Amino acid sequence: MSSKLFGFSIENSEPLSQSAVSPVPPNNEDSVDHYATSGFFGSYVDLEGVFRSEFDLIKRYREMSLHPEVDSAIEDIVNEAIVSDTNDSPVEIELSNLNASDGIKTKIRKEFKHILDLLDFDKKSHEIYRNWYIDGRIYYHKIIDLKNPQEGIKELRYIDAMKMRYIRQQKKKPGETQNLNNQLRGLKDPMEYDFPEIEEFFIYNPKAGNSAGTTSATQSGGSQGIKMAKDAITYCTSGLVDRNKGITLSYLHKAIKALNQLRMIEDSLVIYRLSRAPERRIFYIDVGNLPKVKAEQYLRDVMNRYRNKLVYDANTGEVRDDKKYLSMLEDFWLPRREGGRGTEISTLPGGQNLGEITDIEYFKKKLYRALNVPPSRMDGEGGFNLGRSSEILRDELKFTKFVGRLRKRFSNMFNDMLKTQLILKNIVTPEDWEKMSEHIQYDFLYDNHFSELKDAELMNERLSLLQSAEPYVGKYYSQDYVRRKILRQTDMEIIEQDKLIDKEIKAGIIPDPAAINPATGVSFANEDPAVGQNISAPVEPEIDGSATEAPELPKGGEI
Repeated sequence: MSSKLFGFSIENSEPLSQSAVSPVPPNNEDSVDHYATSGFFGSYVDLEGVFRSEFDLIKRYREMSLHPEVDSAIEDIVNEAIVSDTNDSPVEIELSNLNASDGIKTKIRKEFKHILDLLDFDKKSHEIYRNWYIDGRIYYHKIIDLKNPQEGIKELRYIDAMKMRYIRQQKKKPGETQNLNNQLRGLKDPMEYDFPEIEEFFIYNPKAGNSAGTTSATQSGGSQGIKMAKDAITYCTSGLVDRNKGITLSYLHKAIKALNQLRMIEDSLVIYRLSRAPERRIFYIDVGNLPKVKAEQYLRDVMNRYRNKLVYDANTGEVRDDKKYLSMLEDFWLPRREGGRGTEISTLPGGQNLGEITDIEYFKKKLYRALNVPPSRMDGEGGFNLGRSSEILRDELKFTKFVGRLRKRFSNMFNDMLKTQLILKNIVTPEDWEKMSEHIQYDFLYDNHFSELKDAELMNERLSLLQSAEPYVGKYYSQDYVRRKILRQTDMEIIEQDKLIDKEIKAGIIPDPAAINPATGVSFANEDPAVGQNISAPVEPEIDGSATEAPELPKGGEI
């Protein structure tokens, strides 16, 4: 192989300080230590007989995905993570937390839309996510015009995971033969030692995924291939790593044993039922005092005379008489000597309790749990519960969090592509990207009814609690305390909601709370003047002069 790397590299304009050194090589999330480049696929000692190389591992994952139960679980996970809508894109970029100008944000959104168009993500999102989930890794070659790199990415070409290999090795300098311990032993100051650098690149072998190239790649070590620069390849993994072997795993890895157990149990059940289900007959034939040879001939004649010679052909549906076809479950024909009970026919009962599949259900649930899918989803017997969130199983909550983690991990693919595009187009520098990348989020389209029900239930509970605490606001609790502790509003949400409320008051959409009479709940402008009078002062009754005059005495003189 040539030492020159194919592709391009993005270098920082500000190199690291020479004093910022470490004897520990840069760690990588996809491996504990750097790979030894003994071959294309590396060489590992397989103690459990599971896999010998990455090639065997990916091949096993793809074979697992063809199993009906595993395929159903994968489809459930992919459908939950990638939601296809006729109007909305499956994923959008979220820049609300990014501290940048509106012009930069507009350019970032434009370039992200360009990347989605290159991937044809609106149509192929399901296949892309499924391939990444099954293989545990995904590769894309970022093709650019080397003469005009400022034009950005021209094409994103998918690469089969079997044909790529990620290599991390230590750069050896000319004449370097001693190890680190020997070199540090002769130095007074360890900082004087020139610590090694780690070289990272990819090896592409186009014959590795073919049946013809598989044998040569695995037997000869597969050292043939094209070295490609790290920045020219988008490399996104599942994040699961076998720390002992330093190899990336898929989320299907822990389901290998459960799937094999389920397969064996199902096969053994089929064999048992085929062999034990039918009833068989025992024919005791009286042969008298015939010699052994003649007795066997007589028994054979009786078998041919009474045996059912009709054969059913399952392929054509025909029933024909053919002695060449023998049943797998033959009846028993036994001779009986003189002195016995004569010719007798008895029946052996078929297998009992053939309908019990408790062990099958156990290993099925074990497989679903290994795939992080709630068993209630896979049964298909119960309908979806649209009740309170408290009535929904905890497995659904765990499954929602699992899908969220998968989305976060899958977003690294967009992050790498967007980084390359923005740097090539001189929108941002590599140093700026390191600061901005932490604040760039990717919003996936949600179709999870459980999440919607949970949010609605939480909001309903908060509003009920707010209504109960309303009489104590201003007496024991402040408005700020209520908004933070009961409504759970953040500082940004409080500022945003206050601005929106002021805007809607000025626009006349909602009334001004200061202009509303708290006693009546009606605006002062629309209130009846008679209603607004002071009713706290008592009203004195009108004084009538006739009420104070002495009553008229009856006529007839004095009493």
